[in-house]
This record gives sequence, C-alpha cells and structure tokens, in this order.
Amino acid sequence: METSCVIAGGGPAGMMLGLILARAGLDVVVLEKHADFFRDFRGDTIHPSTITLLGELGLRERFLALPHNSIRTLDAVVNGTRLHPIDFGRLGPPDDFLVLAPQWDFLNFLAAEAAQYPGFHLLMETEATGVIEEAGIIRGVTVDGPDGALEVRAPLTIAADGRDSIVRRAAGLRPRAFGVAIDVLWFRIPKPAVVPPSTLAYVDRGGMIVTIDRGDYYQTGLIIPKGGFDELKAAGLEEFHRVLAGIAPVLKPVVGSIESWDDVKLLSVQIDRLERWYRSGLLAIGDAAHAMSPAFGVGVNYAIQDAVAAANALVAPLRTGAVDLRVLDAVQERRLPPVARMQGLQLAAHRRIARPGGAAILPDPAPEPLRLALDAAMPLLQRVSARVIGRGFLPESLAPELREPARVAAV
Repeated sequence: METSCVIAGGGPAGMMLGLILARAGLDVVVLEKHADFFRDFRGDTIHPSTITLLGELGLRERFLALPHNSIRTLDAVVNGTRLHPIDFGRLGPPDDFLVLAPQWDFLNFLAAEAAQYPGFHLLMETEATGVIEEAGIIRGVTVDGPDGALEVRAPLTIAADGRDSIVRRAAGLRPRAFGVAIDVLWFRIPKPAVVPPSTLAYVDRGGMIVTIDRGDYYQTGLIIPKGGFDELKAAGLEEFHRVLAGIAPVLKPVVGSIESWDDVKLLSVQIDRLERWYRSGLLAIGDAAHAMSPAFGVGVNYAIQDAVAAANALVAPLRTGAVDLRVLDAVQERRLPPVARMQGLQLAAHRRIARPGGAAILPDPAPEPLRLALDAAMPLLQRVSARVIGRGFLPESLAPELREPARVAAV
C-alpha cells in the first residue's frame, strides 16, 4: 500500500493531522490498533485553542452540537479552602470556555469529518509493528491488521502512536525521562445529590483527587505515590473509601459505588521527550515525541498543536513528494520550547502540589488574612492560568491557505 503520508496512531495528534492533510488534497493513511476509540484513560479536555482551531476548519459549531459540558471556571479545594484559580472567561469571547467531552466522541467526530475526503484512509485494528528503512531513510511502516501483515510505504511516516510508541522505538529514537514520583488511580464515581461548583481537584495532606465532569458521573483520579497501588489494595476497599471521603468529603455519599478493585485502573504517570523528533522520512508528534503528565490536563491540547504545526509545514513539501530534513527540524524547533516549558511547569507542580501531602502549602484552616490575600491574587492568577492552560505557551493557528478544503486532490 502506498500513500503520501502514513500516520501511526489514531489519537488526537494523528487524527487531527490526518484530517488536515486530507482536506489539503493529500492521500493519507491513519493506523489505529484498536477496533474503536473507547478508552477511559484518554483525556477529556478540549481547550479554548482547540475550539478556535475547529473554527478555522469550519467545524466549531458541529463539534459543539455534540453532547458536552462547557466550563468557564474551575475551582480547587486545598485543605478545606475553596480557591478559584481558573477562569477561561478572562480570554475573551468567543472561545472563552473549556469543553469536557469523552475523547472517543471527539475522535469519532474527527474521523467522520475526515472520511468526507477521498484521500483519507483510516485502518482500524491495524497496528504499526516496525519501520521500513532503506539506505538510512524511513520509507514507511510494517503493519499487522485484520488481513495479516502489510507494508504501507510513504515519503513521510508520522509516529503518533503514544508514549510507548512502537514506531519511535523501531526508528531508534529514545526519549529522555524525567522522574515523576506519582501514579494515578482512575475510576468512575456517581455525582452526589448535592453537586458542588466545577472543581478540578481536592487536595489535603492525605492526597489529591481530580474530578472530571462527564454529565451524570465524575471520571475521577486519585494521586498516589508511584508503586503504591499494591499497598492501598492490601488495606482493603473500605480503607480506600475512607481515603476518598477524607480528601473530598463531598464524595462521601457515593464512594461506596466502587465495589471492586476491578473498578479501579492504574495509570502510570510519566514525563519524557525526545531530544530529536525526526529522522529522514519520519517525524514524531504528540505523546510519541513528548509524554505529558495529567497535570493541568494539557496533553490533548499540545498533541493537537503539534499536528497543526506539522500540517502547516508539511503540506507543501508532501505535494511534491519529498520532505527535507530542514522542514522536520523546523517543526521540532517550533514545538519543543512550549513543550519543555509546560513539562517544567508540570514537574514543579508534582514537586509542590500535585502529590500526596501537597496541601501543606496552605494551613487548615486558612487564617482570614491569608484568605483575603488569596482572593486579592485570584484575578491575576486567573488571567495567567487561562492563557497558559487554555491556549498554551505557543498556540498554533492553521495557515490561511489550509482553512478551505482543496478543490482537487493533489497529484
């Protein structure tokens, strides 16, 4: 099988890049190893900058017609003190809100939009197993699919197959890992009868709980010390319920809905990035280039920004059938600084706040003078957090010539 570009991985980076390339009239093959996009581990946050991008593609209103929650503010409860650190309304209209939507709905939406273009080919249950290398140049990938082994050859291969990327490893690219001392336990929990304001996290000296609103339930994460799941299981479910209710008392009436450890999944947190994102014939983007932690929920946003930056740089050379190394280097040079800055911010958060015991930064209860000082600082913090979290350190915009679909397929 031959194409202009083969993309390993049907996550946000791979699907968005595939959609943009197909709209530009290119032939593109996207490989997704699963039979569908349904995975609870996938991030649910669609940031304001991504909503703006959907507007540039003419898809904003269609996407917002899907079931979702729009949120302008997110609180954090730290040692019993409710803070209001995030207000996306500070960005100004129209894209002044965060969307919480299951990622599988977002990916199905992108797949359906991309399927309208004759050059888009999505191969489900098809996994890249290695790279095709000739004279030091990556010429495509070997894959395993429903009909057996296959070669997909292309002038450019995109590794977008996640933090454990097979394509990246086969190409000999090795990421630099940054130590993260936590893991996350991931589970669903019903909303209590009395629903609090939209709250990103509850933090006390015993731990931290993240609550993501999915309509009638919370997708919930408990921060634990790395490797601490076995110890928690040994203490029993009743102790687990007690821990949850202690950190987030509002959840006490519903913690009993977790009836088995089968309801709880372990997400190993890691932060890493490649020092070099490319080789001749290959470019890594998204988690394959830089694994982000769940802190601030920006992983999807940064993956999509990688895809936009890549598309802006790649469409013209792909139309000629060859991509110079300087083009691939330019993509990395553009995306590496904002990625490194955000990863540094995440690492700092893990050291100080997003860890068991992180609430020690605030006394319990907070004295009145401290509360007043925090309230006074909130407007500035909201402006900064809205831009850093909602748009990122370097928000990407689709090149004007790519905002309208190509009238004819590129030759």
